[in-house]
Amino acid sequence: MKKSYLKSILYTLFLMVVGALPALAGEGGAESGKALILGLSAIGAGLAIGPAAGGAGAGQGQAVRGACEGMARNPQMAGKLTTTMFIGLAIIEALAIYGLVIALILLYANPLV
Repeated sequence: MKKSYLKSILYTLFLMVVGALPALAGEGGAESGKALILGLSAIGAGLAIGPAAGGAGAGQGQAVRGACEGMARNPQMAGKLTTTMFIGLAIIEALAIYGLVIALILLYANPLV
């Protein structure tokens, strides 16, 4: 199972790079360098936000599952568990926002473009 998952990730990354090559092709000169940097910045932004969103989603799912299991075992602690879960979810979501900020910086803070 893990080998096929790793293969699909590697194929996806390969297709992203190969698919971007025609868009980056062009005449020589300064414009070619700017297009290359802009294209690679777009690829980097996609690679920054993808794992951040996926990791945050997986972490939030685990947090909610654990809180639901805890509430099912001890219903009297539901209030404390809910409060702690929401604080944890906010921290996890902050990590996803960091990935979004990095992606936006890569896309819009290019000094060469």
